[in-house]
Amino acid sequence: MVERNAKLIGVIADTHGLLRPEAVAALQGSDLIVHAGDIGNPRVLEGLRAIAPVVAVRGNMDESWWAHSLPKSEVIQVAQRWLYVIHDLDDLDLDPVAAGFSTVIYGHSHHPSIGMRKGVLLLNPGSAGPRRFELPVSVALIRVENGLLDPRLIELAIGRGVKRKLH
Repeated sequence: MVERNAKLIGVIADTHGLLRPEAVAALQGSDLIVHAGDIGNPRVLEGLRAIAPVVAVRGNMDESWWAHSLPKSEVIQVAQRWLYVIHDLDDLDLDPVAAGFSTVIYGHSHHPSIGMRKGVLLLNPGSAGPRRFELPVSVALIRVENGLLDPRLIELAIGRGVKRKLH
C-alpha cells in the first residue's frame, strides 16, 4: 500500500517503451503518477520520476528482467480514498466495493474510458505509447479536492504539443 497526499494524480498506461514529450507535458504538475502497466522500458519510469513519484504495476508485455520487481497490482491511499491499480481489468480478482476501493485504475485495452460500476470509478487512461488502430493517444489526470476525485481524460495532440479533454 502506498499512502499519498496528492492533489493531482497523473495516470498513464501502455507506453510500450515510448515516453512521448506530449505525455510528459500533460503530466507536468502531477503530485503522483500512476503507470497502469505495459511500460516497455525502465527509461519510461525514469522519465516519469523526473516529474513526480511513480507507482507502477507490471503489464502482460512487461516480461524483461527489470519488470519482475514490479507488482501485478498496487493499492494507493489518497485523501482518505483507496485506489486499486491493475493492468488488465479482466484480471481483477476482488470485489472493489467489498474491499473498500473507490477507484480502479487499469490499462491493457488502449481504450480511454471513465465509468462507474456500483459506485466505483473505473479509469483507463488509454495508451500513451505507439498509436494502435484509430484509438487516441491519451493520458488521464485525477484532481483530488475536498476528498473528491475528479478524473479527466486528455488526448495528446501528437507532434503539436496541444491537448484536449476527451471527457
